[in-house]
Amino acid sequence: MNRTKWTGTALTIVMLTSVLVACTSKNAEPAATNAPSSTANNVGAKKLDPVTLKIMVPGDRPKDFDAVIQEAEKRMADSLNVKLDVVFVPWADLAQKTQVTLSSGENIDLIFDAPWLHLTQQIAAGSYEPLDDLLKKYGPNILKNRPQQMWDANKFDGKIMGIPNGNSFVQGRVYYVRKDLREQLGIAPIKSYDDLIKFAYAVKEKVPNITPLVPAGQDVNKGLSEGAFRHYWADNKANIQPSPALSESLTLYTKNNDGKVYNLFDEMDPMVWSWIQNARKLYQDKIISPDVLAIKDVMEPAKQGKAAIITSNDFGVKDDIQKALKSGNPKAEFEAVTLMNLNKGAVLTNSLQYNFISVPVVSKHKDRAIQFLDWANQKDNYDLLVYGVKDKNWEAVGEDQYTFKGDGYTWFPYVWIWNPTTDRQDASQNEETKKLNKWTADASNFTIDKLSGFTFNNAPVSNEISQYTSIEAKYYSALFNGVVDSDAYWAKFKAEAAPLAKKIQLEEQKQIDAFLAKK
Repeated sequence: MNRTKWTGTALTIVMLTSVLVACTSKNAEPAATNAPSSTANNVGAKKLDPVTLKIMVPGDRPKDFDAVIQEAEKRMADSLNVKLDVVFVPWADLAQKTQVTLSSGENIDLIFDAPWLHLTQQIAAGSYEPLDDLLKKYGPNILKNRPQQMWDANKFDGKIMGIPNGNSFVQGRVYYVRKDLREQLGIAPIKSYDDLIKFAYAVKEKVPNITPLVPAGQDVNKGLSEGAFRHYWADNKANIQPSPALSESLTLYTKNNDGKVYNLFDEMDPMVWSWIQNARKLYQDKIISPDVLAIKDVMEPAKQGKAAIITSNDFGVKDDIQKALKSGNPKAEFEAVTLMNLNKGAVLTNSLQYNFISVPVVSKHKDRAIQFLDWANQKDNYDLLVYGVKDKNWEAVGEDQYTFKGDGYTWFPYVWIWNPTTDRQDASQNEETKKLNKWTADASNFTIDKLSGFTFNNAPVSNEISQYTSIEAKYYSALFNGVVDSDAYWAKFKAEAAPLAKKIQLEEQKQIDAFLAKK
């Protein structure tokens, strides 16, 4: 994730998402009479009445964030006249906090959501405003900064219910590996999963104060669990991946780009089972952290120098992670290892993104919210909000790269304004990482999934999905991280969840068949 694309890392991204029928606005707001139709330049724009926008995003508030917001408000003072009340929600509390906020009708003007969170459920509940008309009127920069293929693939029942935030057609996936330990142990650069695990066992044997492997254990990031993370790698030749209805779960999955939805409860796929059993062995052998399910953010033990390998949703190693590690041990260093199949056309893409910013229907400032995001999608303003105060928090490297200075600001554009047009590359990354980032931004490098553009309406099975996800939370991450006995807990999981999964699968297949019949 990472949630830095988790999110995220995020990130961040190639998985299919469950998508629901879009809802019409309950509280459509008339445009302010003195609102400009475009904030592209803000030159000659009439100063608007003051407005405070409340924005809810995940993560921790950077130390210098208030100074950045102060500068942003100064720049907008004579035109948009917007004040920003940005609320950061800890990742561990994100699902519950945003759910309560939306269901209570609390006034929020912009809110982060994602297919792996509860985006489609909130769309079905009527929580979000359709944005097509607002974007046409107030969001020219937002629209132009994202290619049409990205917009087409990220609509919900044909409508824009959230602005997709991403800069690629496939999200990078890597392991962060302690390069200094690898070299200390006399191990060659890692080229395969077997190499990775051999390194992990060597760490266990010879560096006892370091946990060999720390995958994600929190359910919200279950795609980063040890077993599930392996479906991104080149040996997954069948392209097994989560189905649209359950975007982070392999329980219902697609493969071979054949338009069919498969069900692990009906027949366990041998490869997936091997991933689960391997995770169990690693946990029992004390390769995987014994506290894996309790660790809220794998980047923390990484920064503290307590982990030899962690899973991450991004190419390269983030500069702030590397600096934090080195602050405790100047000789320590992470390197990024990807096992993705980089051959042209080998990876499927549906161009779906993992991160969105939406406008709740309860917002009283919908037009100003979009005007603000449009302002933030201009290059100079984007630079401010993404990288911080220039020459204090960051320095420009050419026209399209940056380097952070100090630790006062954190990279988190994926929560509200990330796009491929104004984004810069991290100059601290090596040339291989920069090359990989460019690879993900070129759709011609991938095979288009035949379900690209398909949106799943979960209204017919919304209750089943809600019940299923509650059950899955008890078992999935524990199973895919090897914390529990594979056979016994899979049997328990199946007994509780299989009937619900079957109903979801049948509805999903019905909709997919109808979609494919029209192509």
